[in-house]
Amino acid sequence: MSDEIKGLNKNATRMLTGFLLGLVVMLCIMAGKLVLIGMVLTIMFVATNEYVKILKHKGFFPSIKVMILAELILAWVAYYQRFDLAALVLTFCSIISFMWVLFCGRQPYIANVATTLLGIIYCGWFPLHIVFLRHMSCERFDSGLGFVVLMFTAILLTDIGAYYIGRHFGKRKLAPVISPNKTVEGSIGGIVFAVLGACVIGYFINLEWYFSVIAGLLCTIFAQIGDLAESLIKRDAGVKDSGDVLPGHGGFLDRTDSFIFTIPVMYYFCEYFIFHNQMILDAIRLFRGLF
Repeated sequence: MSDEIKGLNKNATRMLTGFLLGLVVMLCIMAGKLVLIGMVLTIMFVATNEYVKILKHKGFFPSIKVMILAELILAWVAYYQRFDLAALVLTFCSIISFMWVLFCGRQPYIANVATTLLGIIYCGWFPLHIVFLRHMSCERFDSGLGFVVLMFTAILLTDIGAYYIGRHFGKRKLAPVISPNKTVEGSIGGIVFAVLGACVIGYFINLEWYFSVIAGLLCTIFAQIGDLAESLIKRDAGVKDSGDVLPGHGGFLDRTDSFIFTIPVMYYFCEYFIFHNQMILDAIRLFRGLF
């Protein structure tokens, strides 16, 4: 009985934490601009610190100073919607990472350069795409807010569907070495739930059903890949949780792992297939050129 009460208390704490965190995040996303960039920076800095601590368990020492500096510059790029400067910033951050290891690093190992660069991309550049996505606009859509809501809905339903279907019908392991609790059946359940949810949100934002289906598929697939990717990092380092900041959830990386890959994928899908259709036009030109 005592174990059951502890289990209920843990689930209640997890649900309450998830609800409050989700509420704060959605309010910040709706507000946009400085509020949104402030929220993203807060999450990035905490996640970066967790990432560095995880890598230290593996014996690597990425530079948190270089990572935070790069994230601040990239945040400026995102806030002013200067996507054209992203390649420039990432290029110089790569050079600075090498310079740090050469002259200031604790160990002159190439792994420290690699993990620093990975941290800049994984904890900084990928999440910052939500700022670009939120403030997208065209003649048909005033902003990308509806697509952010669609993405959040798909990811949330992926977790719900995977947990419910996996718990009741899961038999075949999806990735037994990395995450032994995940099943193929649960993954399929998450995909179905996510696509249905994306179609519902897509209806309310006047998005064509086939774009809603594609968006739902992209969100659920990359949410699950992101979850497994973070599990890979933790398992390789011999760490169970990325931190203990969030009661019932662990660290910020544990809570946001499903979003890290999904956010940039959703942004590029919207940018090139919905808002500006550039990829579709290029494909049509290529097809016509062949014939």
